[in-house]
Amino acid sequence: MQSLDHDVLENALAWRRAGRRAWLVTVTQTFGASPRPPGSLLAMRDDGILVGSVSGGCIEDDLVARRAAFAGRAPFLKAYGVTSEEARRFGLPCGGQLEVIVEPEVPVADLEALMAHIDAGRVVAREVDLATGAWRFAPAQPTDECERTDSRFRSIHGPRWRLLVIGASEIAHYLAEMAAAVDYRVFVCDPREEYRQAWRAAGATFVGGMPDDAVAAIRPDGHTVIVTVSHDPKLDDMALLEALKSEAFYVGAVGSKQTNAERRRRLAGFDLSAREIARLRGPVGLAIGSRTPPEIAVAILADLIAARNGVMLERVAQAPERRTA
Repeated sequence: MQSLDHDVLENALAWRRAGRRAWLVTVTQTFGASPRPPGSLLAMRDDGILVGSVSGGCIEDDLVARRAAFAGRAPFLKAYGVTSEEARRFGLPCGGQLEVIVEPEVPVADLEALMAHIDAGRVVAREVDLATGAWRFAPAQPTDECERTDSRFRSIHGPRWRLLVIGASEIAHYLAEMAAAVDYRVFVCDPREEYRQAWRAAGATFVGGMPDDAVAAIRPDGHTVIVTVSHDPKLDDMALLEALKSEAFYVGAVGSKQTNAERRRRLAGFDLSAREIARLRGPVGLAIGSRTPPEIAVAILADLIAARNGVMLERVAQAPERRTA
């Protein structure tokens, strides 16, 4: 599984390589309530086939109907929802407005260059000259945002978040695949050879050494998540001792309430403050009655998304360890 942006660009590149006409559509700016944020991508083929979304389905039909009018190399800017009549017509929320940039005939070389940056795990800014359609790339930070001026549009591409998973378990397998779809660059650490041999989630990078070394190696910051799923206290605790002292945005551990209470008591015996231990999210994930590894991965990822978006959810007492995360 890969991120939606990667899927959009990959399809646009394949169509252009095959000699098909294709348009790249990006949300440049929004006002009020909007279905999709700036930077959201859509690829449109000459026969009306779409990959991606810029409005959740509200304006896509209009873009398909107008595609013949978007010609040449220079990009087009198109606003939607400017009037209440348009908002009703296109199904935008009350007061919601959005603007998109439509780029016809993006050169194959430009798409290849952007994909190379993303595949290398780099966060990159794509700057579009609004007069000529020319692209320019520059290094960017995960916290950078899209920007539209009178002369250029700047969008950010690449993995904006990092996830380090301790333990190459079945939970880790599904968590790694799902996390990639929501723009995490995934790292996995497990010194147990039998688990490394069984690992099969494509796209995740194995980090060598012991868990505490892995935490130190990735240098956690405010866009880093660390989750322990090995079910081996020796490995999980080793990572948590480093993670809870770091700048990681989110630190979590699987297990029941009892298991995590015991874990906190163990951690208190080391050089961690009460405040640092209180950062631990355990049992990790939302209490949705998850039983299987994929369900547990969904519960963990749902909590990560909520935390990332600043949504406060009531955490409910977890079921026994064998049934949930």
